[in-house]
Amino acid sequence: MREPNYKKVRRWAAACLAGLMLLPLASCGKNGSSPNVLPPKDEEERVVNLFSPMEKTDPDAENVARNACDLTIAMAEKELGVTMVYRTYTAESYQDKTYDEVTLDRARNDMDDIYLLNPDTILALAAEGKLMDLSGLESAKNLREIIRTANTVDGKLVAIPQEVVAYGLFVNQDMFDQYDLELPQTPEEFLECCRVFQENGIETPIGANRWWLETFVFAQAYADLYNGGNTEAEIAALNSGEARYSDYMRPGFAFLKELIDRGYIDAEKASVSEAIEAERPDFLAQKTPIVMAYWGAANTDTAYGKTDFEMKVIGFPSSLGAMPVISVTGFGVGAGSEHREDAAKVLEIITSDEALQVYSETNRVISPSKNVKVDCVPALTPLNDRIEEGVYVLGSNAGMKLEQWGNTCLIVRELLNGATVDACMAIFDELQDATQGQ
Repeated sequence: MREPNYKKVRRWAAACLAGLMLLPLASCGKNGSSPNVLPPKDEEERVVNLFSPMEKTDPDAENVARNACDLTIAMAEKELGVTMVYRTYTAESYQDKTYDEVTLDRARNDMDDIYLLNPDTILALAAEGKLMDLSGLESAKNLREIIRTANTVDGKLVAIPQEVVAYGLFVNQDMFDQYDLELPQTPEEFLECCRVFQENGIETPIGANRWWLETFVFAQAYADLYNGGNTEAEIAALNSGEARYSDYMRPGFAFLKELIDRGYIDAEKASVSEAIEAERPDFLAQKTPIVMAYWGAANTDTAYGKTDFEMKVIGFPSSLGAMPVISVTGFGVGAGSEHREDAAKVLEIITSDEALQVYSETNRVISPSKNVKVDCVPALTPLNDRIEEGVYVLGSNAGMKLEQWGNTCLIVRELLNGATVDACMAIFDELQDATQGQ
């Protein structure tokens, strides 16, 4: 079996940014000025350039209905007197490159000021000294500890998000009630639920795709690491090579292999299926009782926000019970960017509690600030309760030398395509060995 190149992660542009809105350009603030009056020569326009996967629109158009991020950008523009210029990945010249590839190239060449970064690019750019340390920002003081953990590299906080993306199991509560099943908390309970469903004619209880099965692995691999009170020491041991990622990952991969072998997951279908597209029809038609998705999918009618049955979103099975899996992107400021001082001030405003309250209420998402709470839809209550208790695992952590989400996703695909658990663990060992000395 030919092994793919795991160092080039393609995953994040499509999946980890799935919970973020596409952002139209903000108005340039020219209302009320006469086109015949030239501004004084000593009044130079202060510009901050933002690179992200956003759609371009007419920069001079009045923005009647700004989305959540635009509302916070407007706050920064007004307070600082700057103009945000959006530079986007969707430009035609980037079609042959991934978002991460383009971001790395632009950041390494100091082409922009603020970048929306995926975890693997956060790690790479921070290691190269290309990102500012943001720990001195006032807004950084209010961050949840989860954000600090995920976006800290070599002791420096190098990125801050506007939302936390949580993944969970979306389950049909009515179907569980029909067969007198309690919502599963542990791997053993989950297997029992799948057995009952299958014995009652539900051939494939779990609707899966090629992107998100790693969430099962993370829940089991890192339940104790992130909730056992020894997180920093365990991560240090992994980074030094004293501990092995394969030892953490093996139970989760063995669990997935059992789900496949018992027919609870259709591995062949999952290996070629895009997220939500393949499993959504059967879930909505109540043919499949269990799927996995991110928090925002419960708010979106085009995903799972409108069902004809009672839906619950719970964590993934683990030794510590239902476990949310969280991924974190973030805005970083280029250390060598032309307008880095203004950019840092913009970031401080758009990640302030005031701005994050607006953002979170508009998008109905989990805020990175420990001070900002937003009511969620009833279906998300079980997942939200666990997160508010401080119980979760990270599927992405820039403080780990070995990139987590993308690599694990690709190795899970090897399992779907017939690889043994031992073969998958060997890939983890090879990747970890390659990080030593970095």
